[in-house]
Amino acid sequence: MELYLFRHGIAEDAPPGRPDSSRALTAEGRERTAAVVKTARNAGVMPSLIASSPYLRAMQTAEVAAKEFGWKGELLPLVSLVPHGTPEAVWCDIRALKDESSILLAGHEPLMANLAAYLLNAPGLMVDMKKSAMVRIDVAGSGPAPRGVLRWMIVPKLVK
Repeated sequence: MELYLFRHGIAEDAPPGRPDSSRALTAEGRERTAAVVKTARNAGVMPSLIASSPYLRAMQTAEVAAKEFGWKGELLPLVSLVPHGTPEAVWCDIRALKDESSILLAGHEPLMANLAAYLLNAPGLMVDMKKSAMVRIDVAGSGPAPRGVLRWMIVPKLVK
């Protein structure tokens, strides 16, 4: 299974009295997100499923990805992808989706970096997941512990 870990794009600051979960992408965040997705699409990426944290900025990142990929499915919100989620909970959700060949997961830091290390069975690994960065990790099987292989990472500075 191909997994694409996609950190949300640049988001607005939370206005006083509004929850962090309601922060939206900025115009620059949408632009950088679209540029990374176009690069992935040109490399042959086409997810069979797009899942996202239910937070607005991650859902908007997933929507930009769906549009740029020309993906017609329905976005799957996963509570496990919230910023304070755990890699183990995300892996549990991924295991339930074992029939999918290629899943894009839109989420947040610090979860995305921790999830990359977990999927690679390298708990001490430090991954610098910039906003709008996408990482491809391939995992075989859906056992209790993943054993992934890092294939590539795209960061916005590479695609401008």
